[in-house]
Amino acid sequence: MTRYTPSRNYLLGGGVAGLLALMCALIAFKFAPVVVLTVLFAAASAVLCFLAYRPVVELHPHHLRIGDRVLPWPEILRVDRTGWISPLVVHLSLADGSKLLLIYPGDYESSNQLLRGLRRGAANALIDGVPYHQFWSEPVVAVAPEEEEPPARPMPSTRRYPLLRPEDEADIERLYQRLKAVGRLDPKDE
Repeated sequence: MTRYTPSRNYLLGGGVAGLLALMCALIAFKFAPVVVLTVLFAAASAVLCFLAYRPVVELHPHHLRIGDRVLPWPEILRVDRTGWISPLVVHLSLADGSKLLLIYPGDYESSNQLLRGLRRGAANALIDGVPYHQFWSEPVVAVAPEEEEPPARPMPSTRRYPLLRPEDEADIERLYQRLKAVGRLDPKDE
């Protein structure tokens, strides 16, 4: 199980924006145009606090848990990324025809890890409109019910390409033998 909790930076940012809204509200009593700043800071504070209190996202081997909601991986038919990475915003289409907007307010690294985990877990889904196996460039292997593992593929032939000309190889071999016999390559007093 992998657990993704919202970043505390959103709560801190929401608190700072709330304090700035309060300060602007006090100044607005003497200078009316500051009301615009008050509204903007209050809206920013509300959005950041909303993001800070998003539910925890957990990736399990057999299901995805968003807060109290459990979604088995086979029920997820589509994983569509938006342009947002931090906070991560992903559209999930479910087997019952419903859609779910997943908003994860994390840092850039954890958002990318969550997106990769979502894409890896939803093996029956279209990922950004591309089938799972094609998205991950995996071959589709049909396994017969009586077989437990696919047959081993033969290793591709390893053809060696010459890097040196034959006379260069002979020169290198001669230098190697001299180094092995004498212990050095420079012609000093022997």
